[in-house]
Amino acid sequence: MWYSKQLYKLVDEMNNSVIYWVSANYKNSGAAMAMDVSPEMLMRSAMRKLTRRWLKQFDALADKLAKKFAALSMDNMDASLNHALDAAHISIPFTMTTEMNNALQTVIGENVGLIKSIPRQYLSQVETLVMQSVARGRDLGTLTKALQERYDITKRRAVLIARDQNNKATFVMQSARQRSMGFKTGIWRHSHAAKKFRQSHLKADGKEFDLSKGLYIDGKWIMPGEEINCGCGWQVVIPKLTN
Repeated sequence: MWYSKQLYKLVDEMNNSVIYWVSANYKNSGAAMAMDVSPEMLMRSAMRKLTRRWLKQFDALADKLAKKFAALSMDNMDASLNHALDAAHISIPFTMTTEMNNALQTVIGENVGLIKSIPRQYLSQVETLVMQSVARGRDLGTLTKALQERYDITKRRAVLIARDQNNKATFVMQSARQRSMGFKTGIWRHSHAAKKFRQSHLKADGKEFDLSKGLYIDGKWIMPGEEINCGCGWQVVIPKLTN
């Protein structure tokens, strides 16, 4: 998945930078103390520089990545719908309606926010780990291990964001596109690929629902792919043409 690879690459570059500069400054903290420079001040200054650098990097790329992700999602979705229309011998123009543009902007906006949140959460936690290590006199090996664990958590979060947003982008834009073309209902299709899944979603497989509100499941109206880690989709109901 393109989006997942892009987020993984950014997180990996950020982590490598953090490990390098934190290690270099941590090693120099002893010499700094000999010159009456507080190790705490040295490390805090280093973390602030790293934080400014990587927040700027992610902020600069967030809009570009989010827009490309949304565009790719829309292209894939439109190709799938066009195939279904061809099979039904129906020709409908794909236009950027107000509803479709609103859906596209919603996807872009949500992903810009999520991308920007990755370094903010990660670097805040890294700074806490670094300052705790300095205060408690821990060695660099112990700190590096803790930073690796934090990196693994951040990497998993980035992968989750990519997967979850792929599902959400599909339901937001696909439902908008189909409604703008005059389609009213869809048939819930459960994803049988996941090892763990919601039983209620499995029971929903094959049920018809209104594209404007979804299906009533577990006490609320939801669309396929809307809930976190939901890989369900749907098949649009295309009315048969009559003479």
